[in-house]
Amino acid sequence: MKKARNELPQPSTEPGTPAPADAARPADASLSSHPPRNAEGFRIPERPPRLADQLYDQLLQQIIQGKYPEESRLPSEFDLCAAFGVSRPVVREALFRLQTDGVVVSQRGAGSYVRRRPSPELVRLAPIGGLAELVRCMELRRAIEGDAAYMAALRRNDDDLAAMESALTDMQRALDNRQVGNEADFRFHQAIALACRNDLFVTALQSLATQIFDYMRVMRSLALASAASRGRQVQREHERIFQAIRDEKPDEARDAMREHINNSRMRTLDETFAP
Repeated sequence: MKKARNELPQPSTEPGTPAPADAARPADASLSSHPPRNAEGFRIPERPPRLADQLYDQLLQQIIQGKYPEESRLPSEFDLCAAFGVSRPVVREALFRLQTDGVVVSQRGAGSYVRRRPSPELVRLAPIGGLAELVRCMELRRAIEGDAAYMAALRRNDDDLAAMESALTDMQRALDNRQVGNEADFRFHQAIALACRNDLFVTALQSLATQIFDYMRVMRSLALASAASRGRQVQREHERIFQAIRDEKPDEARDAMREHINNSRMRTLDETFAP
């Protein structure tokens, strides 16, 4: 059967095979099980993941599974092009994102080396083919939810604070009982979006609901499988966000939210990370 144009081939057993010319790279597909619809209610066709996302996913999985241990050198750009049947710009984008995530480090003239190996649990817990999208989702959340926390600190009312505090209590209970607690976590962030008194923040959060919920499940499951101190740190970060919103300190609320989301991303990719 002929392979779809946007499907990344498995690594070739013939490293000398030349890489094809760039293929058009469609926008990323949503992980949601409910495909989006346009204003008239017609279903918008889902598009396959971009080639760079697929290559990022495969390289990250190979690093996690130990094919490339820490301090080892990744294949050259030329060899990756040949092995995966993609162009050099695709390889460079995937490597750049791995470098941005702190997984690899590039040395001019010497190639790319594995800097750290994320937990093997990440592959087991993450949606299939969804590692790249989960990490990118965190980048968007840092921008959106940071400002949401800022506005919530200015506009929240007693009902908003009660909803956040209830979610915090449920997260603490889940922590005490060694449970994941991702539903309570999502309710906390949802309560902050509602406190903005801006429907667009709520809509933005809802549009990312599947990805955010998946990410929270992955992140909190990783924390649950590690030292208890990691779960306590996650709880403290949420409490700091709540306290800034309660005390009507918008700058502190934004900083606390952005720090929390950045720390969550680092905890996911580095099991030894401790802020």
